[in-house]
Amino acid sequence: MIPATLRRLAACAIGAISLALGGCAGLYFHEAGPPPGAPVQHELARLPFSEYWTGIVFNGEKIGFTRFSVQPAAAQPGRYEIRSEASFLLRFLGIEKKVNLKSFDLVGEDLALIEFAYDYHIDGSELRVSGKRGAGELAATIVTGGKPNEQRLPVEGKLYPSSVIALYPVVHGLALGREFSYRVYNGEMQALADVTQRVVAYERSVFFEGNAFKVESGMRGQRATTWIDHQGRPVFELALHGIMISALEEPDRAKRYVALGTLNKKESLIDFSIVRPDRPIASPRSVSALKVALRGIDELPPSDPTQSCARARQEIVCDIRQSETGTAETTVTDAPHAKYLSPSITVQSQDPSIRRTAQEIVAGAASPEDRIARIVQWLDKNVEKAPFDVFSALDVLEKRKAECQGHAYLYTALARAAGIPTRIVNGLVYSEDLKGFLYHSWAESLLGGRWVGVDPTFGQTVADATHIKLLEGEGLADLLPLLDWVGKVKIRVLAVEHQRP
Repeated sequence: MIPATLRRLAACAIGAISLALGGCAGLYFHEAGPPPGAPVQHELARLPFSEYWTGIVFNGEKIGFTRFSVQPAAAQPGRYEIRSEASFLLRFLGIEKKVNLKSFDLVGEDLALIEFAYDYHIDGSELRVSGKRGAGELAATIVTGGKPNEQRLPVEGKLYPSSVIALYPVVHGLALGREFSYRVYNGEMQALADVTQRVVAYERSVFFEGNAFKVESGMRGQRATTWIDHQGRPVFELALHGIMISALEEPDRAKRYVALGTLNKKESLIDFSIVRPDRPIASPRSVSALKVALRGIDELPPSDPTQSCARARQEIVCDIRQSETGTAETTVTDAPHAKYLSPSITVQSQDPSIRRTAQEIVAGAASPEDRIARIVQWLDKNVEKAPFDVFSALDVLEKRKAECQGHAYLYTALARAAGIPTRIVNGLVYSEDLKGFLYHSWAESLLGGRWVGVDPTFGQTVADATHIKLLEGEGLADLLPLLDWVGKVKIRVLAVEHQRP
């Protein structure tokens, strides 16, 4: 499946889908007659290929390539090294975004995971994940912002790396109607995930030579359709409702686009995820109440004292009101709130540099509201608002620039270090400049027993009511449902109220 890191870039992007190839599949894919009588199945020791290259197209623009290889492990009979790399180049608001991914997996003959090492680079920020499968657990070391975090996940039974998703049906037998279900470790998400696959058709197409098995795969709500040929290679793949395409290519052709710097001259991200409502909203930063009708979202958005959502026929109607701050000092005693003071891989609130910075910012602050205001003001003055992707709060503290998610990471880390329970939320926010809703991340802090929206990207200690919360979470795994909704959401504006002068 196409790397999740690339899908992640849509979370704070801007744009609208122009064409989904998935909706026109009947024009390009046709039944190829009866498949072979025996399943197409290859052992790792006898794969017809040792490597293949694919080109990646996003929203109609060529953006990069991937390389996948399988080799016997030296001096380790019955073990195999699976290596993959990907390189992407996107343009976003006139700025180039470079993404490089490298992975190494040591697996057995059945593809079961033994050891792994992954390296991800986006905009100069690095995430490294390495580890091994042990007895009853997976142990990993995750390095972001230059600091290591240890991870131990309980695991029973076989576990596979996510790099083998396209290879799993090849090793276990391609036959029409076959279904597979197994668990993988995904280094990009630093999480375990259940994968389901089904061989649904045997087809031919103008997009590849010969016939291929059509395999539908699902993982944490994300779906991809892959056509696998008789050699076991994924000759074509559709993801993100057909907006992202991967196709088999000759190595020289796949690499040439990056070497010549000809990739993605258009603003593909800007053409991808903006949600334009039926009418514009004036002065969005001063909106105190908003009522909207949503289509294209599978799950009911969360409801709380500031946002109430309910189904109404084919739509979801949400009433959003600007938060009212509490006045009493919050005392955290229960576990559900206490976890919002704890560090995580992306929000390293206990790191000495985060704690030191937070103490300097809030020194002498008389109230939690004052602490929040000082943190937001510090971020506004010291962290540039730029389309610059990061993996964690420490990355932002070091680089001093980030997109919306990075601002939310660092605000949350500083707020937790200052003793304020804080969580990251994700959803949509209205942009007056672009006349539409953008996918966005911000934060909520607990004040006087109430969760108050805080948007450090906009410098808002109380977020305006154009913030439509769709889900909560600070890791890539938490964001996956959001990414599946990109390009599907429609919004009608039912009512708008502004703050009184």
